[in-house]
Amino acid sequence: MNLKLRNKQTNMTSTVGQTHISPWTSVSCCFGLSLIYVASLYVWNNKHNRDHPTTVKKRFCSVFVVMLIAPVFVYAFSSNELLEEVNFLQILGIRLAGLWQAIVVPFLLTLLLFLGPICVQMQNETLRIFIDLNYWKSNVSNLIWWRNHVVAPLSEEFVYRGCMMPLILQSFTPMQAVFITPLFFGTAHVHHIGERLGLGMELKTAILISVFQLTYTTVFGFYSAYLFARTGHIVAPFLVHAFCNHMGVPDLQDLWQQHVFKRVILIIIYLVGFFGWCILLPIATAPEFYSNCLYWPPTRK
Repeated sequence: MNLKLRNKQTNMTSTVGQTHISPWTSVSCCFGLSLIYVASLYVWNNKHNRDHPTTVKKRFCSVFVVMLIAPVFVYAFSSNELLEEVNFLQILGIRLAGLWQAIVVPFLLTLLLFLGPICVQMQNETLRIFIDLNYWKSNVSNLIWWRNHVVAPLSEEFVYRGCMMPLILQSFTPMQAVFITPLFFGTAHVHHIGERLGLGMELKTAILISVFQLTYTTVFGFYSAYLFARTGHIVAPFLVHAFCNHMGVPDLQDLWQQHVFKRVILIIIYLVGFFGWCILLPIATAPEFYSNCLYWPPTRK
């Protein structure tokens, strides 16, 4: 963002905050984008399950098409003032200023959040698998790995953060936007209930699993949306999303199977990691550090 544009901003107003579209328009666009994303996964006449190579490849094509469609919504429904003042790629979170910070800092912050699970993996030697070169070589040709760690995080973050957040932020405050957009992201995962029923799972079990998935994907969505709004970069939530998919939900059963002394130490590490993350989150994501005055009001000086 150039100096002239910076000088036009007040101390407590972000660039997007200066523009406005109706809440109905922004929410409707986000709902439409979410519907298109989920529907794209089922447009193919396919009898295989979601992990079959044919299904995975077809869905790769689908989500990439959605990634081409989603920016059209942003461009078509954003205010003219915003489009005239800011480069369109910057609106989507694609920019060079503050890039290295957005790559490194949120990732380290997330490592702190997962400090407990990482230490548990060190105890049961699971971590050794991830530092084995053969493990990474085998994943190069593994479509499931590419889906979970690259394509899904990239497409979901680009659509649900890079394209939805700019629309919602033109109608709501940054904190409101952080709590609104994850609702689309969380509910978009409910469709998995149909896949589980198709595999023969009992309805009650399928519902319980889907409710749990809805909960943690929505919670993650809050974190991801916060990172996007604070850093102004799409790369930050993408890398964090990929890492969280790699780690998965913390295995508390594995923690509980440790020796009593180790268990107590690991629980303390869990708490230190979590509270350390809570304390450092607003500090490590200060918008000024990422040269971001587009989505979050600059700190009053």
